[in-house]
Amino acid sequence: MNITHKKVSAVLCALLFSTQTLAQDAFKVCWSVYAGWMPWAYASDSGIIDKWADKYGIDIEVVQVNDYVESINQYTAGEFDACAMTNMDALTIPAVGGLDSTMFIVGDYSNGNDAVILKNQSELSAIKGQRVNFVEFSVSHYLLARALDSAGLSERDISSVNTADADITSVFTTDSVNAVVTWNPMTNHILSMDKAYNVFDSSMIPGEIIDGMVANTEVLNANPEFAKALTGAWFETLQKMQGDSAKAKAVREHMAEAAQTDLANYDGQLDKTLMFYSPQDAAAFTTDKKLIDTMQHVAEFSFEHGLLGEGAPSADIVGIETPAGVYGNAGYIKLRFDDTYMQMAAKGEL
Repeated sequence: MNITHKKVSAVLCALLFSTQTLAQDAFKVCWSVYAGWMPWAYASDSGIIDKWADKYGIDIEVVQVNDYVESINQYTAGEFDACAMTNMDALTIPAVGGLDSTMFIVGDYSNGNDAVILKNQSELSAIKGQRVNFVEFSVSHYLLARALDSAGLSERDISSVNTADADITSVFTTDSVNAVVTWNPMTNHILSMDKAYNVFDSSMIPGEIIDGMVANTEVLNANPEFAKALTGAWFETLQKMQGDSAKAKAVREHMAEAAQTDLANYDGQLDKTLMFYSPQDAAAFTTDKKLIDTMQHVAEFSFEHGLLGEGAPSADIVGIETPAGVYGNAGYIKLRFDDTYMQMAAKGEL
Protein backbone atom coordinates (compact mmCIF):
# COMPACT_ATOMS: atom_id res chain seq x y z
CA MET A 1 0.00 0.00 0.00
CA ASN A 2 1.42 3.39 -0.94
CA ILE A 3 1.42 6.43 1.36
CA THR A 4 -1.61 7.94 -0.37
CA HIS A 5 -3.66 4.82 0.24
CA LYS A 6 -2.50 4.78 3.86
CA LYS A 7 -3.67 8.36 4.32
CA VAL A 8 -7.04 7.62 2.71
CA SER A 9 -7.49 4.52 4.84
CA ALA A 10 -6.63 6.49 7.95
CA VAL A 11 -9.20 9.14 7.12
CA LEU A 12 -11.88 6.53 6.39
CA CYS A 13 -11.12 4.75 9.65
CA ALA A 14 -11.34 8.02 11.55
CA LEU A 15 -14.68 8.84 9.94
CA LEU A 16 -16.02 5.37 10.65
CA PHE A 17 -14.88 5.59 14.27
CA SER A 18 -16.50 9.01 14.62
CA THR A 19 -19.80 7.74 13.20
CA GLN A 20 -19.72 4.67 15.43
CA THR A 21 -19.01 6.87 18.44
CA LEU A 22 -22.01 9.08 17.69
CA ALA A 23 -24.35 6.20 16.87
CA GLN A 24 -26.93 5.73 19.60
CA ASP A 25 -30.28 4.10 20.22
CA ALA A 26 -31.86 6.56 22.66
CA PHE A 27 -32.65 10.21 21.94
CA LYS A 28 -34.16 13.22 23.70
CA VAL A 29 -36.21 15.89 21.96
CA CYS A 30 -37.65 19.08 23.45
CA TRP A 31 -40.40 21.50 22.48
CA SER A 32 -42.30 24.41 24.05
CA VAL A 33 -45.86 25.69 23.75
CA TYR A 34 -46.62 27.31 20.41
CA ALA A 35 -49.44 26.68 17.93
CA GLY A 36 -47.16 25.07 15.35
CA TRP A 37 -45.44 22.80 17.87
CA MET A 38 -48.47 21.38 19.68
CA PRO A 39 -48.48 18.33 17.36
CA TRP A 40 -45.46 17.12 19.32
CA ALA A 41 -47.64 16.94 22.44
CA TYR A 42 -50.19 14.73 20.71
CA ALA A 43 -47.55 12.62 18.94
CA SER A 44 -45.92 11.89 22.27
CA ASP A 45 -49.05 11.34 24.36
CA SER A 46 -50.87 9.23 21.74
CA GLY A 47 -48.04 6.76 21.21
CA ILE A 48 -47.27 7.87 17.64
CA ILE A 49 -43.68 8.71 18.61
CA ASP A 50 -43.22 5.33 20.24
CA LYS A 51 -44.68 3.55 17.20
CA TRP A 52 -42.22 5.19 14.82
CA ALA A 53 -39.31 4.80 17.23
CA ASP A 54 -40.07 1.08 17.57
CA LYS A 55 -40.11 0.77 13.79
CA TYR A 56 -36.45 1.84 13.74
CA GLY A 57 -35.43 0.05 16.93
CA ILE A 58 -34.72 3.20 18.91
CA ASP A 59 -36.13 5.09 21.89
CA ILE A 60 -37.21 8.74 21.66
CA GLU A 61 -38.14 10.77 24.74
CA VAL A 62 -40.12 13.93 23.97
CA VAL A 63 -39.95 16.60 26.68
CA GLN A 64 -41.92 19.83 27.06
CA VAL A 65 -39.81 22.70 28.37
CA ASN A 66 -41.90 25.59 29.66
CA ASP A 67 -39.38 28.33 28.87
CA TYR A 68 -38.76 28.49 25.11
CA VAL A 69 -35.31 30.14 25.20
CA GLU A 70 -34.24 27.77 27.96
CA SER A 71 -35.19 24.81 25.76
CA ILE A 72 -32.79 26.06 23.08
CA ASN A 73 -30.07 26.70 25.65
CA GLN A 74 -30.42 23.15 26.95
CA TYR A 75 -30.26 21.77 23.41
CA THR A 76 -27.15 23.84 22.69
CA ALA A 77 -25.56 22.53 25.88
CA GLY A 78 -26.09 18.96 24.66
CA GLU A 79 -28.95 17.97 26.95
CA PHE A 80 -31.21 17.26 23.95
CA ASP A 81 -30.51 15.83 20.51
CA ALA A 82 -33.16 17.99 18.84
CA CYS A 83 -35.34 20.96 19.72
CA ALA A 84 -38.29 22.83 18.19
CA MET A 85 -37.24 26.41 17.38
CA THR A 86 -37.43 29.21 14.85
CA ASN A 87 -34.97 29.83 12.05
CA MET A 88 -33.65 32.99 13.71
CA ASP A 89 -33.10 31.36 17.09
CA ALA A 90 -31.39 28.40 15.41
CA LEU A 91 -28.90 30.87 13.97
CA THR A 92 -28.33 33.13 16.95
CA ILE A 93 -28.06 30.50 19.70
CA PRO A 94 -26.73 27.06 18.68
CA ALA A 95 -25.15 28.04 15.34
CA VAL A 96 -23.43 31.14 16.71
CA GLY A 97 -22.43 29.08 19.73
CA GLY A 98 -20.56 26.72 17.40
CA LEU A 99 -23.02 23.82 17.42
CA ASP A 100 -23.61 22.61 13.86
CA SER A 101 -27.39 22.26 13.63
CA THR A 102 -29.87 21.14 10.97
CA MET A 103 -33.55 21.99 10.56
CA PHE A 104 -34.74 18.73 9.04
CA ILE A 105 -38.48 19.28 9.55
CA VAL A 106 -39.89 22.62 8.44
CA GLY A 107 -43.25 22.61 10.15
CA ASP A 108 -44.78 25.98 9.44
CA TYR A 109 -44.25 29.68 9.22
CA SER A 110 -46.00 32.33 11.26
CA ASN A 111 -48.75 33.94 9.23
CA GLY A 112 -50.19 36.34 11.80
CA ASN A 113 -49.30 34.59 15.07
CA ASP A 114 -46.66 37.23 15.81
CA ALA A 115 -47.91 40.80 16.07
CA VAL A 116 -47.19 44.39 17.00
CA ILE A 117 -50.09 45.53 19.18
CA LEU A 118 -50.95 49.08 20.23
CA LYS A 119 -53.43 50.31 22.80
CA ASN A 120 -55.95 52.94 21.67
CA GLN A 121 -54.16 53.36 18.33
CA SER A 122 -54.97 51.54 15.10
CA GLU A 123 -52.08 52.80 12.92
CA LEU A 124 -48.48 51.56 13.07
CA SER A 125 -47.16 55.13 12.74
CA ALA A 126 -48.48 55.82 16.26
CA ILE A 127 -45.69 53.65 17.65
CA LYS A 128 -43.21 56.50 17.21
CA GLY A 129 -42.02 57.75 20.59
CA GLN A 130 -43.62 54.84 22.46
CA ARG A 131 -42.12 52.49 25.00
CA VAL A 132 -42.49 49.04 23.44
CA ASN A 133 -42.43 45.84 25.51
CA PHE A 134 -41.13 42.65 23.91
CA VAL A 135 -38.58 39.85 24.33
CA GLU A 136 -35.37 41.43 23.12
CA PHE A 137 -33.39 39.57 20.43
CA SER A 138 -36.28 37.19 19.78
CA VAL A 139 -38.45 36.85 16.67
CA SER A 140 -40.63 39.55 18.25
CA HIS A 141 -37.65 41.90 18.02
CA TYR A 142 -37.12 40.87 14.40
CA LEU A 143 -40.81 41.48 13.59
CA LEU A 144 -40.65 44.90 15.26
CA ALA A 145 -37.61 45.87 13.20
CA ARG A 146 -39.38 44.81 9.99
CA ALA A 147 -42.50 46.73 11.05
CA LEU A 148 -40.58 49.91 11.83
CA ASP A 149 -38.74 49.71 8.53
CA SER A 150 -42.05 49.41 6.66
CA ALA A 151 -43.18 52.67 8.29
CA GLY A 152 -39.97 54.53 7.57
CA LEU A 153 -38.96 54.31 11.24
CA SER A 154 -36.12 52.68 13.15
CA GLU A 155 -35.50 51.47 16.68
CA ARG A 156 -34.15 54.91 17.48
CA ASP A 157 -37.75 56.14 17.19
CA ILE A 158 -38.97 54.00 20.10
CA SER A 159 -37.84 52.94 23.59
CA SER A 160 -37.33 49.20 23.96
CA VAL A 161 -38.38 47.45 27.17
CA ASN A 162 -37.14 43.86 27.49
CA THR A 163 -40.05 41.82 28.86
CA ALA A 164 -40.35 38.08 29.46
CA ASP A 165 -42.93 36.38 27.26
CA ALA A 166 -44.72 35.11 30.37
CA ASP A 167 -45.30 38.73 31.49
CA ILE A 168 -46.38 40.31 28.20
CA THR A 169 -50.12 39.81 28.65
CA SER A 170 -50.21 41.14 32.21
CA VAL A 171 -48.09 44.22 31.50
CA PHE A 172 -50.39 45.22 28.63
CA THR A 173 -53.23 45.55 31.12
CA THR A 174 -51.34 48.26 33.03
CA ASP A 175 -51.89 51.95 32.28
CA SER A 176 -48.20 52.55 31.61
CA VAL A 177 -47.90 50.07 28.71
CA ASN A 178 -49.36 50.98 25.33
CA ALA A 179 -47.30 48.88 22.91
CA VAL A 180 -46.18 45.25 22.88
CA VAL A 181 -44.84 42.73 20.38
CA THR A 182 -45.51 39.06 21.03
CA TRP A 183 -46.59 35.70 19.63
CA ASN A 184 -49.50 33.34 20.19
CA PRO A 185 -51.12 32.39 22.47
CA MET A 186 -50.36 35.81 24.01
CA THR A 187 -51.27 37.62 20.77
CA ASN A 188 -54.86 36.37 20.75
CA HIS A 189 -55.30 36.98 24.46
CA ILE A 190 -54.17 40.59 24.18
CA LEU A 191 -56.16 41.27 21.02
CA SER A 192 -59.32 40.11 22.80
CA MET A 193 -58.95 43.06 25.18
CA ASP A 194 -60.71 46.37 24.63
CA LYS A 195 -58.83 48.99 22.60
CA ALA A 196 -56.07 46.59 21.51
CA TYR A 197 -55.13 46.89 17.84
CA ASN A 198 -53.01 44.67 15.62
CA VAL A 199 -50.97 47.21 13.60
CA PHE A 200 -48.46 44.81 12.00
CA ASP A 201 -48.10 41.05 12.02
CA SER A 202 -46.13 38.22 10.49
CA SER A 203 -48.62 37.76 7.63
CA MET A 204 -47.05 40.94 6.23
CA ILE A 205 -43.66 39.21 6.01
CA PRO A 206 -44.79 35.70 4.96
CA GLY A 207 -42.28 32.89 5.18
CA GLU A 208 -39.75 34.77 7.31
CA ILE A 209 -40.54 33.44 10.80
CA ILE A 210 -40.07 29.71 10.27
CA ASP A 211 -40.74 27.03 12.88
CA GLY A 212 -39.22 23.59 12.73
CA MET A 213 -37.36 20.77 14.41
CA VAL A 214 -33.62 21.31 14.66
CA ALA A 215 -31.12 18.56 15.47
CA ASN A 216 -27.43 18.30 16.22
CA THR A 217 -26.01 17.70 12.74
CA GLU A 218 -23.45 15.12 13.85
CA VAL A 219 -26.09 13.13 15.74
CA LEU A 220 -28.44 13.40 12.76
CA ASN A 221 -25.86 12.21 10.24
CA ALA A 222 -24.79 9.31 12.42
CA ASN A 223 -28.37 8.28 13.19
CA PRO A 224 -30.65 8.75 10.16
CA GLU A 225 -33.23 6.47 11.75
CA PHE A 226 -33.76 9.16 14.40
CA ALA A 227 -34.72 11.70 11.75
CA LYS A 228 -36.86 9.16 9.89
CA ALA A 229 -38.83 8.31 13.03
CA LEU A 230 -39.46 11.91 14.00
CA THR A 231 -40.40 12.91 10.46
CA GLY A 232 -42.78 9.99 10.11
CA ALA A 233 -44.40 10.74 13.46
CA TRP A 234 -44.73 14.43 12.60
CA PHE A 235 -46.53 14.01 9.31
CA GLU A 236 -48.76 11.23 10.62
CA THR A 237 -49.86 13.59 13.40
CA LEU A 238 -50.48 16.44 10.96
CA GLN A 239 -52.66 14.19 8.84
CA LYS A 240 -54.75 13.25 11.89
CA MET A 241 -55.34 16.85 12.98
CA GLN A 242 -56.69 18.18 9.67
CA GLY A 243 -60.33 18.76 8.84
CA ASP A 244 -63.67 19.00 10.60
CA SER A 245 -64.27 15.35 11.44
CA ALA A 246 -64.88 14.36 15.04
CA LYS A 247 -61.56 12.50 15.10
CA ALA A 248 -59.60 15.51 13.79
CA LYS A 249 -61.29 17.82 16.29
CA ALA A 250 -60.45 15.39 19.11
CA VAL A 251 -56.77 15.48 18.10
CA ARG A 252 -56.76 19.29 18.09
CA GLU A 253 -58.68 19.32 21.36
CA HIS A 254 -55.81 17.37 22.92
CA MET A 255 -53.35 19.91 21.55
CA ALA A 256 -55.47 22.77 22.86
CA GLU A 257 -55.55 21.27 26.34
CA ALA A 258 -51.78 20.83 26.26
CA ALA A 259 -51.54 24.54 25.38
CA GLN A 260 -53.94 25.34 28.26
CA THR A 261 -56.63 26.74 26.01
CA ASP A 262 -59.79 25.55 24.27
CA LEU A 263 -60.35 24.23 20.77
CA ALA A 264 -61.81 27.45 19.39
CA ASN A 265 -58.82 29.47 20.59
CA TYR A 266 -56.33 26.91 19.31
CA ASP A 267 -58.04 26.74 15.92
CA GLY A 268 -57.80 30.52 15.85
CA GLN A 269 -54.06 30.26 16.36
CA LEU A 270 -53.79 27.68 13.59
CA ASP A 271 -55.61 30.08 11.28
CA LYS A 272 -52.61 32.40 11.71
CA THR A 273 -50.10 29.62 11.12
CA LEU A 274 -49.28 28.33 7.67
CA MET A 275 -48.79 24.68 8.52
CA PHE A 276 -47.04 22.48 5.97
CA TYR A 277 -49.48 19.60 6.30
CA SER A 278 -47.98 17.78 3.34
CA PRO A 279 -44.31 16.81 3.22
CA GLN A 280 -44.28 17.85 -0.44
CA ASP A 281 -45.11 21.45 0.53
CA ALA A 282 -42.59 21.42 3.36
CA ALA A 283 -39.84 20.17 1.07
CA ALA A 284 -40.74 22.66 -1.66
CA PHE A 285 -40.50 25.56 0.78
CA THR A 286 -37.11 24.31 1.98
CA THR A 287 -35.68 24.01 -1.53
CA ASP A 288 -36.96 27.41 -2.70
CA LYS A 289 -34.23 30.00 -3.32
CA LYS A 290 -36.33 32.50 -1.36
CA LEU A 291 -35.12 30.77 1.81
CA ILE A 292 -31.63 32.12 1.17
CA ASP A 293 -32.99 35.68 0.96
CA THR A 294 -34.96 35.15 4.18
CA MET A 295 -31.90 33.92 6.04
CA GLN A 296 -29.91 36.89 4.75
CA HIS A 297 -32.57 39.20 6.27
CA VAL A 298 -32.33 37.29 9.53
CA ALA A 299 -28.52 37.28 9.56
CA GLU A 300 -28.33 41.01 8.84
CA PHE A 301 -30.79 41.79 11.64
CA SER A 302 -28.83 39.53 13.98
CA PHE A 303 -25.55 41.20 13.08
CA GLU A 304 -26.97 44.70 13.59
CA HIS A 305 -28.11 43.70 17.07
CA GLY A 306 -24.90 41.98 18.11
CA LEU A 307 -26.37 38.48 18.06
CA LEU A 308 -23.67 36.90 15.92
CA GLY A 309 -21.06 37.08 18.64
CA GLU A 310 -18.81 39.73 20.08
CA GLY A 311 -16.55 41.16 17.42
CA ALA A 312 -18.39 39.54 14.51
CA PRO A 313 -17.12 41.45 11.45
CA SER A 314 -20.17 40.98 9.21
CA ALA A 315 -23.59 39.39 8.82
CA ASP A 316 -22.22 36.51 6.78
CA ILE A 317 -19.74 35.24 9.37
CA VAL A 318 -21.79 32.05 9.91
CA GLY A 319 -22.51 29.87 6.89
CA ILE A 320 -26.15 28.87 6.34
CA GLU A 321 -26.69 25.98 3.96
CA THR A 322 -29.96 25.35 2.09
CA PRO A 323 -30.70 22.91 -0.74
CA ALA A 324 -30.65 25.92 -3.11
CA GLY A 325 -27.26 27.23 -1.98
CA VAL A 326 -25.30 28.84 0.84
CA TYR A 327 -25.54 32.24 2.46
CA GLY A 328 -22.49 33.39 4.37
CA ASN A 329 -19.22 31.68 5.10
CA ALA A 330 -19.11 28.42 3.14
CA GLY A 331 -16.07 27.42 5.16
CA TYR A 332 -17.93 27.73 8.46
CA ILE A 333 -21.41 26.30 7.98
CA LYS A 334 -23.20 25.91 11.30
CA LEU A 335 -26.86 26.05 10.28
CA ARG A 336 -28.38 23.79 7.64
CA PHE A 337 -31.82 23.27 6.13
CA ASP A 338 -32.18 19.69 4.89
CA ASP A 339 -35.12 18.42 2.83
CA THR A 340 -33.93 14.78 2.77
CA TYR A 341 -36.40 13.33 5.24
CA MET A 342 -39.34 15.46 4.12
CA GLN A 343 -38.69 14.22 0.57
CA MET A 344 -38.64 10.66 1.87
CA ALA A 345 -41.99 11.25 3.58
CA ALA A 346 -43.39 12.71 0.36
CA LYS A 347 -42.33 9.60 -1.54
CA GLY A 348 -43.63 7.18 1.09
CA GLU A 349 -40.12 5.94 1.81
CA LEU A 350 -40.02 6.31 5.60
